[in-house]
Amino acid sequence: MGRLIEICANSVESAVKAQEGGAYRVELCAGIPEGGTTPSYGEIVTARKLLTTTRLHVIIRPRGGDFLYSPMEEEIMTHDIDVARQAGADGVVIGCLKADGSVDVEMTARLMSHAAGMSVTFHRAFDVCRDPFEALEQIAALGVNRILTSGQEATAELGIPLLRQLVERAAGRVIIMPGCGVNASNIAKIEAETGAREFHLSARSRVASDMAYRNGRVSMGGTVCIDEYSREVTDPEKVRGVL
Repeated sequence: MGRLIEICANSVESAVKAQEGGAYRVELCAGIPEGGTTPSYGEIVTARKLLTTTRLHVIIRPRGGDFLYSPMEEEIMTHDIDVARQAGADGVVIGCLKADGSVDVEMTARLMSHAAGMSVTFHRAFDVCRDPFEALEQIAALGVNRILTSGQEATAELGIPLLRQLVERAAGRVIIMPGCGVNASNIAKIEAETGAREFHLSARSRVASDMAYRNGRVSMGGTVCIDEYSREVTDPEKVRGVL
C-alpha cells in the first residue's frame, strides 16, 4: 500500500485535523502526558462520526505507568475494547507485560479475542520489554498486526539500529511502525535506514485559549504546573509536510 502515516490524536479536534492533513489513520488517546490512556466513549463516537476518510484506532490503556496489569484492569480493558468495537473503531492499540519484562502472552491473547476482526497494534510497552526479539516472535505468533516502537530508545531516530533489525526479522509477519520524535525532518532518514513503511507521529502545534478572564493562581494539576491557557492540537500543515 506504500507509506502510511498514523497520527497520535490527543482529541477529536486533533483527529479531524489529522484527516484534513491527509493522515491514513489516527490513534485516539486521552492522557497524553502519561503516554496515552483510553479516551472516553463520547470521544470515540464523535471521532467515528467525523472521520470519513481516515481510519480510527483507539488506545486501550486504563492508566499511566507500567504495563503490568491486574485482573481488574484486564476486565476494564476488555470492556473498553468491546465499547470501541460497538462505536465503530477500525482497530485497537494494546500492550501487556509480565513482571519479568516479557510479553504477557496469555493476557494479550484474551484481549485479542475481544478484538477479533479489528486491526490490533501492540503499543510502546514493547519499548520497555526485556528481549525485543523474543517479544517480536510472541507478538507475531499472536496475530497482532503491527508493533509501535521507538527501537527501545528515547526517539525512533536514535532507535534506527534496532528498528532495522526488527523490520528484517519481522519479514512481513507483523508491521514494525516507528514512532516517537518522527517528523518532517527525519522521516525520510528513518524510512531509508530501517525499511519501515508505516510511521506514527503527533504533528502538533500549540494553540492559545480564547479565555479572556484568567486566574493564574490556580492549577488544575495541583502541584504540577502546566499552562492552562493553551493546548496542543494536530496541525494539518505539519501532517502535509511529513507526507
